[in-house]
Amino acid sequence: MTDQPAAEPAPNKEIQIPEWENAAVANDADDSTAGAGGQATLHSKLDRVLPPSRRYLGLSRKVFLCLLLAVVLALLALIIGLAVGLTTGSSSSSEDLPLPSSSETFTGELTYYQPGLGACGETSTDSDFIVSLSYILFDAAGSSTNNGGNSNDNPLCGQTLRATRYNEEVGAERSVDLRVVDRCTGCAVDDLDTSLGAFERLAPSASGRVSVSWAWLGPVETGS
Repeated sequence: MTDQPAAEPAPNKEIQIPEWENAAVANDADDSTAGAGGQATLHSKLDRVLPPSRRYLGLSRKVFLCLLLAVVLALLALIIGLAVGLTTGSSSSSEDLPLPSSSETFTGELTYYQPGLGACGETSTDSDFIVSLSYILFDAAGSSTNNGGNSNDNPLCGQTLRATRYNEEVGAERSVDLRVVDRCTGCAVDDLDTSLGAFERLAPSASGRVSVSWAWLGPVETGS
């Protein structure tokens, strides 16, 4: 039997890696090193400013930083909310407000309060047929202490309106003419806050808060 020559081992083949793959691997390594180095640098700076061994307001650094972040986020939310509110308020057209130039009838809530020296510079009592208008309406009409002016000069001061509603106690519709003397900080734009005497013309005092319809009349004549 003839001996067969042993098979020679196959030569090792060199695997060629495309240059773009080499570049990608190198870039990934550089990015990883840069990221780790950046984090280390940031951490070391934080340690210099706020050493982890110290207590801050009696709290550990981690708890203190979490609390600080929560406060910052709350302040940002408050600022954004105020900005949105101011934008909404300033964008409201005066035509949308129940100003004396409108001949419409408005519907809001009627309440009563203890009168005294009002924003228009006039002192009133429970028996006077007076009304305090919403601060939204009052300030939109003109000057007030809230916008740095003299509220006595507000053009709504002295204007009159007629409030009307069905009085359940007497079983009939009743109305009363009211003169603007004050500014109501707790009233919505269509609400009225009046004296007890005027309120009782429209509803029992025990009601406290009732719905009311109202419309503007002419300005009060001087000396009336």
